[in-house]
Amino acid sequence: MKGLRKLLFYVIGIPLLLIVLLQAYFFLQICWWIHFNPSSTSFMRHQLSVLQEKNPDARLQHQWVPYQRISNNLKRAVIASEDDGFVDHEGVDWDAMEKAYEKNQKKGKVVSGGSTITQQLAKNLFLSGQRTYWRKGQELVIAYMLEFCMDKQRILEIYLNVVEWGVGVFGAEAAAQHYYHTSAANLGPGQAARLAVMLPKPRYFDKNQGSSYLQRRSDVIVKRMNSAELP
Repeated sequence: MKGLRKLLFYVIGIPLLLIVLLQAYFFLQICWWIHFNPSSTSFMRHQLSVLQEKNPDARLQHQWVPYQRISNNLKRAVIASEDDGFVDHEGVDWDAMEKAYEKNQKKGKVVSGGSTITQQLAKNLFLSGQRTYWRKGQELVIAYMLEFCMDKQRILEIYLNVVEWGVGVFGAEAAAQHYYHTSAANLGPGQAARLAVMLPKPRYFDKNQGSSYLQRRSDVIVKRMNSAELP
């Protein structure tokens, strides 16, 4: 009996303890970021390592700017394009998740995640880009942690400062400089819409800036921007 308890401890107890400790780490890190800005994310570090495999001197383009110095045009465009229910949901849009699940079932693999801005931030901060249901589950947990600890404005501020916008390009300020040679504060509606449309495939659109889809979708987002509610 004693041997069975010991076996169960190693098989079940230790893995559960490690999972709890991992969640505690995530939670404490998020609490720190309520008042302090993250200098990098898991996704940024991964992309930098990929770039440095080809060029050891490679560096990321990234510059943090506060919420007030990011154009409202970009905030509205990103919400309109990525998560139009951002200010209302609690971190997860279950309807979008259900539609994504149905799409994945038809395809026979994970091709869509139905992620909110909060979920995307959770992934960027801590997780890999691997599309698995285990990673999705962890993403949901972290998303709820973010919503519990932070207000919507802080979540959007961090997201806009760390999201990938091209090859080695991270955050709104770097994106504005990279594509338009201006600051994030000065982005116009059309510029903001194009940046928002790039988000699902930023490295692709960085190399294909003349994409007809990019222009068509940007025109749609410009029309939807005024109805996007800001936190």
